[in-house]
Amino acid sequence: MIDEKSTLDRLNEMCSETLMEHLGIKYTDVGEDYLVAEMEVSSIHWQPMKILHGGAILALVESVGSTLSVIHIDMEKYDVKGMEINANHIRSMRKGKIFAKAQFIHKGRMTHIVEVKVTNEQEKLISVCRISNVIIKK
Repeated sequence: MIDEKSTLDRLNEMCSETLMEHLGIKYTDVGEDYLVAEMEVSSIHWQPMKILHGGAILALVESVGSTLSVIHIDMEKYDVKGMEINANHIRSMRKGKIFAKAQFIHKGRMTHIVEVKVTNEQEKLISVCRISNVIIKK
């Protein structure tokens, strides 16, 4: 059983001095089969056309999709490594919050496949993504 508050506190503490801290990614909700993170979009997240950069979205997706796997394995015995990530960008934006919700599609012993839906504050779909993680014995 996942303790929501302590898990979120621990995950957000781990983000100190990382790309997640630089981009403003914060974990906000966790359950038995999902993890949610948010990111406030500003000019630091833009591509030259002054809209949200797809790479910033993928950094958010990687952060939430890999971490969902991390919180479901024994980190003393195993590591999680991302194998593949893909994204379909549906809508662009310039500012406001985006939310990434990661949920398992497949949770095997050696591989996890995670779907991540990225939405805006109006709950409109921004991107839909999939990440495949491999679970490796240390």
